[in-house]
Amino acid sequence: MKYAIVIPDGCADEPQPSLGGRTPLQAAQTPNMDRLARMGQVGRADNVPSSLTSASDVATLSLLGYDPRRYYTGRAPLEAAALGIDLGPNDWAVRCNLVTIEDGRMVDFTAGHIPSSQGRELIAALQAGLGRPGIEFFPGVSYRNVLVIRGRPDGPFAPETRTQPPHDIPDQPVDRHLPHGPGSELLIDLMNRSQSILADHPVNRRRRDAGDRTATQIWLWGQGRAPQLPSFERQHNVRGCLTTGVDLIRGIAILIGWDRLEVPGVTDYLDTDYTAQGDSAVKALQRYDLVCVHVEAPDEASHEGRLDAKIDALEQTDRHIVGPLMEHLATMDSWRILVSPDHPTPVRTRAHGYGHVPFVIAGTRIHADGAESYDEPTAASSRLVFGQGHELLPQFLQAEL
Repeated sequence: MKYAIVIPDGCADEPQPSLGGRTPLQAAQTPNMDRLARMGQVGRADNVPSSLTSASDVATLSLLGYDPRRYYTGRAPLEAAALGIDLGPNDWAVRCNLVTIEDGRMVDFTAGHIPSSQGRELIAALQAGLGRPGIEFFPGVSYRNVLVIRGRPDGPFAPETRTQPPHDIPDQPVDRHLPHGPGSELLIDLMNRSQSILADHPVNRRRRDAGDRTATQIWLWGQGRAPQLPSFERQHNVRGCLTTGVDLIRGIAILIGWDRLEVPGVTDYLDTDYTAQGDSAVKALQRYDLVCVHVEAPDEASHEGRLDAKIDALEQTDRHIVGPLMEHLATMDSWRILVSPDHPTPVRTRAHGYGHVPFVIAGTRIHADGAESYDEPTAASSRLVFGQGHELLPQFLQAEL
């Protein structure tokens, strides 16, 4: 059996008045996803327990069959794994965004999608100015970086420590969303002190001269210790691999024992090379039992409030990823494909949301249930429902449906 999983991140959405009450998924031209719906079954799954923050870390763990209430320790440790950062049992990883805050508001949680080369320069300056034994800054991709706090068996954080993802507070006053609870004083102090280090840094001077947004400070969140995730292959006897442009998702792949497909042109933004990603996934099925394709673009479009860009991302995913995978899988004796977002990201709120997301599954021993299209209303009328999202994956791999 060969398997394919396609994750159009954050594609689930609300009816849009400008689309005549349709969702972006309904409005997009997605003939391949709709064909899968007619061949198989459309259902819905809730990937984010209400006790956890709605984000791709929690939701992707669910989607890949891991109960986040059991295995989730925080977002930053997953990204640390992707960057090859070793975490000891007493170490904490913290996500370190380069952000643009103006007049006390979160203007841009990406600092203008700052290039990785410039981000590395800024993180080096922060390490020089704020780093010390036990406090280490590591550059990541673009605005996504990692702070590691080492050797603190008694803290500094506790379960009641709360931090806020900056992408969930677009254009909002940041003083309402600062860290609080044990260890928050340290995080706030580092955030405040980063402002003077970055203010007149040569990178920011060049960005101002070019008319680009500057990285005014860091935003710290997503703290956690290294998780212990059981091997996917040992659990399911399925050898998997993944392609993505996002370190967080790469980190999950590393921790569950999947190989990563590094595909030139695949990014964490709207400029990603869909064709290269689809071609890579098809070729990977020659060597692996399962290929997972994560596409960040729909989520990024939602965070920017760009309905047209979200529809385009869905159409590109359908044409260049789902279509080629379907064509290739159809030549095999036994195969299955799953298409599902991780969580909702409504264009209206520009933030991650809670609730069920639609999925479609098709392939060997999956019987058609009469669905005509893949979208939220079709999923809402389905009897195939997973209240705990992590229960979908074992059914997709093993059950006759």
